[in-house]
Amino acid sequence: MRFQPAIPTRGTEVPSSPDWIHEVKHDGFRLIVVRDGDRVRLLTRNGHDWSKRYPWIVEAALKNRTRQFVIDGEAVVLGVDGVSDFDALYSRQYDEQVQLYAFDVLAMDDEDLRQLPLSQRKINLARLLARRPDGIFVAPFEQGEIGPELFRAACRMGLEGLVSKRRDRAYRGGRCLHWVKMLWGGGRRGLWHSRRSVQRHQWSAPCRNLLMRAGP
Repeated sequence: MRFQPAIPTRGTEVPSSPDWIHEVKHDGFRLIVVRDGDRVRLLTRNGHDWSKRYPWIVEAALKNRTRQFVIDGEAVVLGVDGVSDFDALYSRQYDEQVQLYAFDVLAMDDEDLRQLPLSQRKINLARLLARRPDGIFVAPFEQGEIGPELFRAACRMGLEGLVSKRRDRAYRGGRCLHWVKMLWGGGRRGLWHSRRSVQRHQWSAPCRNLLMRAGP
């Protein structure tokens, strides 16, 4: 099977209906991780195999008990504050520290999952990585009306932005209208949000922990 990544469409506002889920966007390289038995490939959007570039992701994939799967995610280098550092990633000086934030699973145990709704694929992804070793993490997400508030908080944290996705849609490769990205161009110069203010928001535990790590 050939797996083409879904590409988000640039949006003008964050969706706020219950039909959408929202993920904090990390600043990294998009990768499709393909494991077939003892072989792991890390495929870029252009089809290049970077399995020799990022050994930690390969090692984590091989440690998984499931011997066949395809994961969609973002390769990142995390700074001490928990925020992805694209300059460090691009420099190639930290290739052994690169990890994967996994946000979708496209196949598992030789079954193509792309026709399932995103909500079900998220459940399958969580099960696949429930006992994961370091190197591959499930990307946290929120659902529904909290999207605009999460975007504003992510911007105040100096994070890149937000990707919102329809929870009831199948996976479609190429430019995808039901994946919407909202980016913020302020950089970390706009960072002022405190840990205390994160605690006041009703994030789920994963997103609250993420924002707490990003706070000053």
